[in-house]
Amino acid sequence: MRTRLLGGVAALIIAIIGTVLLFMYVSGSDARALAGTETQDVFIVQKQIPAGTSAGSVSASVAKKPVPKAVIPQDAVTDLGAIQGKVAAVALEPGEQLIANRFAEPSALAAPGRVDVPAGLQEVTVRLPIERVIGGAIAAGDTVGVLLSMPKDDSAPAQTQFSFNKVLVTAVQTSTGATAENNASSPASQGTGGAAKSSSGGEYLVTLARSPADAARIVFTAEFGTIYLTKQGAPAQEADAGLLDRSKVLR
Repeated sequence: MRTRLLGGVAALIIAIIGTVLLFMYVSGSDARALAGTETQDVFIVQKQIPAGTSAGSVSASVAKKPVPKAVIPQDAVTDLGAIQGKVAAVALEPGEQLIANRFAEPSALAAPGRVDVPAGLQEVTVRLPIERVIGGAIAAGDTVGVLLSMPKDDSAPAQTQFSFNKVLVTAVQTSTGATAENNASSPASQGTGGAAKSSSGGEYLVTLARSPADAARIVFTAEFGTIYLTKQGAPAQEADAGLLDRSKVLR
């Protein structure tokens, strides 16, 4: 009984030693494979990096490893500082080398005809006919004034208010969702006398960047009243938010 027990313990010890030796052999296989080969340390992706990830966030998903120089692309990343300020243009998968041309400026990934919404603001889209969007002479990146009008009801007269100044337009689209043509620069708008025909069939989807409270006021007016936009560049005089009714128009 005792002999069998000692034999079992010896077999277990031999198995453990064999496992350790096998692990060491496998762990050293990469080093043996690279023996006599000129290598260079480059960053290898360890965990998937989604498209749009900032370069400043990829350090936790990559590791530096020696790779034969013969298989290293010319623009392989050897210093993460070289791609700072950029974002991944495509998804990066584990095992691939970190390559500089897979990163781009954040603006390069923005959808055509759009600008980024400033931090803290939200986007709200309203459908407006051409006469309420400066005849279509509007594009993403412009700033506009927003006038809100409410019709007469039992308790209040019809009123208009120049409610918001210098509102950023983040997108202008046709009713189909396609980027709208800016009629201010359209060849058709530079003819003799006639207004350019709207590429949106007379209606535009204008997306504005506003605070949540302002967005709610715009939506309420879009549902129950009327919205007009003015072209309001940086030098334009800002309007006050006073209420205008019949008594102040006709005096």
